[in-house]
Amino acid sequence: MMHKGNILDRCNEYNVIDCEECGFVHIDPVPSEADLEKTYREEYYSVEKPEYIARSEEDLVWWNICYKERYETFEEHLPPERRRILDVGSGPGYFLLHGKERGWKTAGIEPSEQASEHSRSLGLYIVNSFLNRYTAEGLGQFDVIHMSEVLEHIPGPADLVQLCYSMLKPGGLLCAIVPNEYSHFQKALKNACNYKPWWIAPPHHINYFNLDSLKKLVMNNGFEIIVSEATFPMDMFLLMGDNYVGNDDLGRACHMKRKTMEMNLTAAGLSDIKRKLYRQFAEMGIGREVILYAKKI
Repeated sequence: MMHKGNILDRCNEYNVIDCEECGFVHIDPVPSEADLEKTYREEYYSVEKPEYIARSEEDLVWWNICYKERYETFEEHLPPERRRILDVGSGPGYFLLHGKERGWKTAGIEPSEQASEHSRSLGLYIVNSFLNRYTAEGLGQFDVIHMSEVLEHIPGPADLVQLCYSMLKPGGLLCAIVPNEYSHFQKALKNACNYKPWWIAPPHHINYFNLDSLKKLVMNNGFEIIVSEATFPMDMFLLMGDNYVGNDDLGRACHMKRKTMEMNLTAAGLSDIKRKLYRQFAEMGIGREVILYAKKI
């Protein structure tokens, strides 16, 4: 495919283009799957995210609040007998562990050996590989497929969404979560505060979605959108003067504030209010990530 579109930014040897052919922003040239395979199998958690598993454990109470909301959404839209879920890019396994403890039949597929081993230590069924048409055959059919922060790393996201469609039973659900890039707040920080586009991270981040482009990708591959949400707009801290870019300690402190707020709202019985707010954020193009729930039609 020939990729063409307006150049939004440049980073190293890559252009970042608003691609007319694909319908979303991505780097050009697009790395091959072979170029990326070694990184995600052997290096991603040890080099790129060395503290990811430890921090997931540290944040587990908060994460389980997030996971509970996702499973409640699945259960709201599926009958009780439909409880088989696949997590694509299952990481350290805590999302699947939460589902297993709710009575779901769980499976994960994860290219990182380190993350796969950790997940198996929790008693989970994990395939240590990439999801493709060959590995899909051995996994079977599912009621839900969950992909959190996967599509931004994939050279062919449309192909992956098509594959997920084929792996879902009729009426099955897809939950896709991606960073919300080139957002209103990011543009404000770039144009008014002289921030460089820190969110551009090739070649690990190939694609740069927002709610509209993610919806388009999913709908073009046979899905109906049922719920759209955002996560807390972390860029708001930058707009308020807390420059955590390149400052891990400050970034962690900002995350703790967000986490504390959300846990307090949950403890007060106001999680529904939070979710309504975050759904409005999504429609306004605000929020650090986009969470999209879609149904196979």
